[in-house]
Amino acid sequence: MDRHTVRRLAAVLLSAGIIAALAPMSGASAAPVNAEQRAAVIEAAPSEMLEALQRDFGITRSEAVDRLAREHAAAGTAQRLEQRLGSSFGGAWLTDDQRLVVGVTDAAAAAQVRAAGAVPEMVSHNSAQLESAMSTLDRTDAPSANAVSSWYVDERTNTVVVQARPSGEDAAADFVAASGVDPAMVRIDVSTENPTTMYNLIGGDAYYMSSGGRCSIGFSVLPRGYVTAGHCGTVGTTTRGYNHVSQGTFQRSDFPGADAAYVATNTSWTVRPWVRYSSTQVYLVSGSQEAAIGAAVCRSGSTTGWHCGSITHKNQTVNYPQGTVYGLTRTTACAEPGDSGGSFVAANGQAQGVTSGGSGDCTWGGVTYFQPLNPMLSAYGLTLVTG
Repeated sequence: MDRHTVRRLAAVLLSAGIIAALAPMSGASAAPVNAEQRAAVIEAAPSEMLEALQRDFGITRSEAVDRLAREHAAAGTAQRLEQRLGSSFGGAWLTDDQRLVVGVTDAAAAAQVRAAGAVPEMVSHNSAQLESAMSTLDRTDAPSANAVSSWYVDERTNTVVVQARPSGEDAAADFVAASGVDPAMVRIDVSTENPTTMYNLIGGDAYYMSSGGRCSIGFSVLPRGYVTAGHCGTVGTTTRGYNHVSQGTFQRSDFPGADAAYVATNTSWTVRPWVRYSSTQVYLVSGSQEAAIGAAVCRSGSTTGWHCGSITHKNQTVNYPQGTVYGLTRTTACAEPGDSGGSFVAANGQAQGVTSGGSGDCTWGGVTYFQPLNPMLSAYGLTLVTG
């Protein structure tokens, strides 16, 4: 846990009034957790967080609660020591067994750390010096991402680490030299990590075509990508996401005849089993069981959002001006331009299809057709991403 993480935890817990109930940790070993501390954590921590800790750390619920209690206590202790020690403070971190270690630059500070129940460790540079070196690197022209992937303060080793890609060590060294930072404060590590930005693929969200225009995502599928309407783009058309970040390429597209397409996305985008319900809410997709005529269905699209209606007919042939499309499902849900390709879902998170076209709009009337999903998945060899 880095100093910024400790500080953020402390701020949250102070605002919740939790730290006052937690005693400082022992320097020799992790402190025992009492019933009051456990109750404070259980009240503050979302159940989803405790479940995720159990899963990802391979621990029991009781161990997860104890871990959070000790870390909360450490957050408060570290915050107080940072304020008291001033220029003698050299960072704070937790060991694997959750003992709080505090870097110090002199013996007097070490005594204060012991008195607070933490473990002191003598270091050469205080936190201000490390942060200053980090800021200097941040102001220096960044090297190629193919050579250097990141740089950060490593309080455990009391250095600033520049993480170089394989064959990027020379570029990393040049970067440090150009910054003017004391090379004694810097460690160059070689790593195969290749960080990229990541965005979620969510049904109903907008995407933009290189050929012009905007459509909506239908459903996330594997191999990584999504299904949408065929009239939105032809094979080879590239797409940008709702945020205009490069997203993918149409690999399959059928229109007219059908109105189906598959877009394969790049590694910046993560498939999710979700359909957009509102700006802050999503609807979980759990399968693709076909709903009956008369069943309620809801549609998500980037123009009009979430609208519902019922299925009135199946296997309808629609004679669009651009050509005839067969096998569509007719609904009373409304849609407007830009909603094309968006998700149709039924009860219990069952995916139904992607928006094709219709008549009317969401002000008056409103008949909308969707391309059924299951035939698309079968024809393209795709697997629906479900939750």
